[in-house]
Amino acid sequence: MDRDTDIGGAGGAFPDTRMSAIRGAASDDTAERRAGWDRVAAAYWKPVYKYVRLRWRASNEDAKDLTQAFFARAMEKQYFNDYDPALARFSTFVRMCLDRFLSNEAQAAARLKRGGGMRRVEEFDEPAADDFFHREWERAVFHDAIEALRGRLDAKRFGLFEQYDLADGGERPTYRQLAEQFGIKETDVTNHLSAARRELRRELIQRGFSAGL
Repeated sequence: MDRDTDIGGAGGAFPDTRMSAIRGAASDDTAERRAGWDRVAAAYWKPVYKYVRLRWRASNEDAKDLTQAFFARAMEKQYFNDYDPALARFSTFVRMCLDRFLSNEAQAAARLKRGGGMRRVEEFDEPAADDFFHREWERAVFHDAIEALRGRLDAKRFGLFEQYDLADGGERPTYRQLAEQFGIKETDVTNHLSAARRELRRELIQRGFSAGL
């Protein structure tokens, strides 16, 4: 399979989007609806793209086009107005809307004898598809929150947080090692890490991610 796009960040998992954004996307007020749609699309662009790539075996370019088309159609037809949180989590609802949209696109392509490359992978049963979609949302939200945190903290504080809390495998440095590296007290290491974690938690909650926080 060809390389994925970098559009939408490095993530690809589905978040439980805050109801305020969902209600905004269904609002009668144009500005509020646009803001709500922007928030929903930002959270779900990469998960939708990854899902199209993997479950529908679409190429990178086709997946980008289909993702853009899905959000344009969803906004035009107000797909999400019918969402009921008592029946399913929002990521499940989006995935179901997406599957219907892609099925229609595949049928249209077959009728027009074009785009023969899009094919649904049936090994994905419904629970597996739902789990994949939700995990992709979680990754996308976490990546977005980390990037927001990077922009809010100065280079020293984010570097400290990155080396300790975002270390990719291996043994993490001790507080003493970090204090020596950054030229601060060990107590400052503790304080800076605690503050960064609070900021990250706030960023995640704002994006609807609350699991384990």
